[in-house]
Amino acid sequence: MPINANYRGPADLVEVIPVFPLTGALLLPRGQLPLNIFEPRYLAMVDDALRDGHRLIGMIQPDAAHTGHRDRPALFNIGCVGRITQLGETGDGRYILELTGISRFKIEEELTVTTSYRQCRVDYFPFVDDFTARKGEELVDRGEVLRVLSDFLKANNLKVDWDGIESAPNEALVNALAMMSPYGAAEKQALLEAPNLRARAEILVAVTEMELAKKKTSGEPPLQ
Repeated sequence: MPINANYRGPADLVEVIPVFPLTGALLLPRGQLPLNIFEPRYLAMVDDALRDGHRLIGMIQPDAAHTGHRDRPALFNIGCVGRITQLGETGDGRYILELTGISRFKIEEELTVTTSYRQCRVDYFPFVDDFTARKGEELVDRGEVLRVLSDFLKANNLKVDWDGIESAPNEALVNALAMMSPYGAAEKQALLEAPNLRARAEILVAVTEMELAKKKTSGEPPLQ
């Protein structure tokens, strides 16, 4: 999705961003993530991101393997920053918005702040390739991705717009499937932290094949 800001590299992004911890939510560069915002602290976060002009929110998962307060869980060290590209008010106090992913980041420091939401100083430089659209997509085994997707759809009695899938570029295909995948936090984090698009595609294929094999041996019902 085209956006009204041109982010050519890490220097074009602010170093301190609000972070939104949300288990199972995966945002990737140039992907679109819809969000339903209703908690007062996150409504304030959106208002401040718009007021400050940068329109940026960092999506990150809570890290259940480490201790933390229920309202302030420990976080994984890597997330993805997105720009608010769509925003709607519902009339009942909620925001419906869409984030468009820009770049992954590594948390350098969580700041002590007066805001009700959390803020972190982050480093984008480990993921400088995220600023180049479609980088490395020619190395993706597209046939394997489509094969395992077809197997998953059949196993779960699902239908998709196959013409749209076949026409999608490799980056859009892999990242959209990763973001929509029904897997757990650990799998989503592995997809996020993949060093390149080819590796992300390979992880997606492997995780899906494991899920399909588990269903065959355990007789589990299809994922909903």
